Formats: sequence, C-alpha cells, structure tokens
Amino acid sequence: MKQIPPLNALRVFEAAARHLSFTKAADELHVTPGAVSQQIKALEDFLQTPVFRRHKRALLLTDEAQASLPILREGFDKLAEAGQILAKKADAGRLTVSVAPSFASKWLVPRLDKFQELHPDIDVWVSADMNVVDFAVDDVDIAIRYGGGKYDGLVTEHLMAEKIVPVCSPQLLTGETPLKTPEDLKHHTLLHDSSTEKDPGCPTWPMWLKAAGVCHKQGERGLKFNQSSLVIEAAVAGKGVALAKAALALADLEAARLVIPFDLTTPTEFSYYVVHPPSKSSSAAVKAFKQWVLEEAAESIGASEAQEAAA
Repeated sequence: MKQIPPLNALRVFEAAARHLSFTKAADELHVTPGAVSQQIKALEDFLQTPVFRRHKRALLLTDEAQASLPILREGFDKLAEAGQILAKKADAGRLTVSVAPSFASKWLVPRLDKFQELHPDIDVWVSADMNVVDFAVDDVDIAIRYGGGKYDGLVTEHLMAEKIVPVCSPQLLTGETPLKTPEDLKHHTLLHDSSTEKDPGCPTWPMWLKAAGVCHKQGERGLKFNQSSLVIEAAVAGKGVALAKAALALADLEAARLVIPFDLTTPTEFSYYVVHPPSKSSSAAVKAFKQWVLEEAAESIGASEAQEAAA
C-alpha cells in the first residue's frame, strides 16, 4: 500500500484551506490555532514541501495544494460514505427516502400503507425537503427527484413523466360566471405555482393563456404559492384555477374535489426519477421500495389518463 499522509493532518489542512485561516479552522475543529499549525507542519514535513504561503499577511495555498483540494474533499466524502455503509448493518430494517414536500404529501405518503403491508419488516422514513439530498453526507438510502434525469454517479431509473393540467373546484363550473372555456378565466382568480421544484419549461399562466389563444391582460395576477401542493389545496378550496402537475392532483381529481374544466394538457420537460448511490444497489430494502414505487407509478399513469379522457 502506498504511503499516505496522516489523515488527521489532511483533515486539518482541508479546513485551513477552506477558510484560508488557521484561527477559523481551529474554531471549526475545536482545537487551538497552535494545534492547527503543528498539524500543517507535520503534513509539510511528510510531503517535503510547503502547502501554504504568506503574502501581505494573507494566507494563500500553493498551486499544488490548490489542485489537490477537490481530490482530497472527494476522498473524505468517500470515507464518510464507507462509514455509513459499515454502520448500516445494525439498522438494516430502516429505509430513508428523500422526496420533495409536494410529491411526498400528494403522491407518496397516501400510498405508503400499501408498501408497509407488503414489507412490514421495513420502516420507511420520509425526508421531505426542497433541497436536493447529497448522498455522500446525508443519511438517505433512495430519493425521488423531479428533473432532467442526469444524475452523475447515481443509479437512475425513470419513474413517470409529468404534465400540466388546469384544475379547479367543481363549484366554479356553476354560478354567476361559470367556467366553461379558457375565455372565462378572465372572471376567475389564477393560482400560480412558483416552487423551486418546477422545471424551466413548465408553463406559467401567461404562457398557457397565450397558447390557448386567450388575451388575458391579468395573466400575472392572482395568488402565488411556493409549493405545488399548496396550489392544489387552494384550488380544492375554491380559491381559483390552478395549473397543476397531473400526478400530484390525481387523488383530488379521483375524489371529485377537483375537475379539469377544459382539455388543454401540456407535457413538461422534466420527469420523476428514482435515484440512489451504487453502494445501495444490493440493499434488499432499496430493491423492494424501487420495485414497489415503479409499480405504483405505472398504476398512477393509467388512472391519470382515465381522468383526462373523462374531462
């Protein structure tokens, strides 16, 4: 085995290099600046070359040290991942799933009882967060992502495509200004989805109205929400008309809490994907969940097509 520098010295060097300060590195590592200086000296003695240089009281990295940093950080990430794998043995019955909050509340969670019936020995932990999980540092086994499908270094499987449909409460189809055609939208509040999980190609109300041939000067006006699930809930409550992700609105459509007032469906550029690190490929819990969620998605696609056909 090739000789490698002392791991503790490398850890101290990475912190000092990130902060470009021995004092800040010491604060992060809960040691004294003198201890940091000693570890840096030990590393330089081992390497037989300096890793820092001082310039007008500023601490700078040598060119070689700067070039080594990305590789060093990747190495620490791999060590952390290896540690997680070693620690997983005692918690083999737990499966942590990362998913966006709206997809969790409107699609995944209502179906999870089926998975639990099939696999009572697996405890599912749902981690619903708007931030994309970093498998190298986060304690997550598998994730469902909404995006373009390019996830380097991860095992990726297409779950289902998504499309946008106009939805509203059935009560808006009747009344003083019944919603029958896109032109009637002028008399109703528009509900806007401004969530970060929305892809750039997803139609906004102004885009949708223009494609529908409707001259609506107030296309930007209305209620705005930062999560897709909130847009759908507002539509269910009769607050206006929403452009909703069909998969997320499916349960409310099936329960007749929502209706599709006119058949103008728009496909999106993004889709849902199941992703996990290669190290999780042999996990029985990951295999079971992936097989189940793919089957659920296929069933959901059929139900969604039936709803659109009935619209």
